[in-house]
Amino acid sequence: MHMKATRRLSLWALATALVLIGTRALAADANSVKLDYMNFCARCHGPSGRGDGPSAAALNPRPRNFTDCATMKQIPDDRLFKAIKFGGASVGLSGSMPGWATAFDDNEIKELVAFIRGFCK
Repeated sequence: MHMKATRRLSLWALATALVLIGTRALAADANSVKLDYMNFCARCHGPSGRGDGPSAAALNPRPRNFTDCATMKQIPDDRLFKAIKFGGASVGLSGSMPGWATAFDDNEIKELVAFIRGFCK
């Protein structure tokens, strides 16, 4: 094969591989944030965000229902971020909600905020 054709083919293969890797990375990120939510949040907030997780019945006040769109629209992202990072008491909510500053970095918390926003359609 001619050198230019080989180089073009190699560049095309590299570009295709990068696109596939990027697509997989985005899918992995989406799966990762869902897994984080299921592992750390769903116990109280429920798998569908309704505040009805298996631990919710024992909590007073009950965990936030993320599907209550009227209420969720009134809560700014930075308040959700702070509640996740430092716990409910940091934003005047229940001290039963722990902070997750040691479990998640700031980008992961931002992804959780976006994921939680997804419960309101």
